[in-house]
Amino acid sequence: MKFEHFALNVSNPQAMSLWYEAHLGLKVKKKMEEAPFMTFLADDSGTIMLEIYSNPKGETLNFTGLHPLAVHLALVSNDPTADKDRLLKAGATEMSDDILPDGSHLVMLRDPWGICIQLCKRAVPMLDSLG
Repeated sequence: MKFEHFALNVSNPQAMSLWYEAHLGLKVKKKMEEAPFMTFLADDSGTIMLEIYSNPKGETLNFTGLHPLAVHLALVSNDPTADKDRLLKAGATEMSDDILPDGSHLVMLRDPWGICIQLCKRAVPMLDSLG
């Protein structure tokens, strides 16, 4: 099986979608303009999506209260330092910036809604390249 999407019930999917589009480069595949404002955002490979929405039938987690290791979105970054600086200027907050013993560079940030985003530059890439 292959992942299609990961879904998050969030408090403000409209603003979050715009931020993820502008600052993470995610592309809208489907967007609902009325409640529950379901939005599917694809990564630049176009092979996996993040769904965000606000549905009162489900729980909205207090992401700011969760440890980054409890839940985070991990994105491949060719330059974690530059991406971190750019995202901090766009309203993210820094949680950690680590170089692992194998040379991998991992940066953990929180988006403006408290969801943790990890920027990953692996010494040895873990995913097959599509290009």
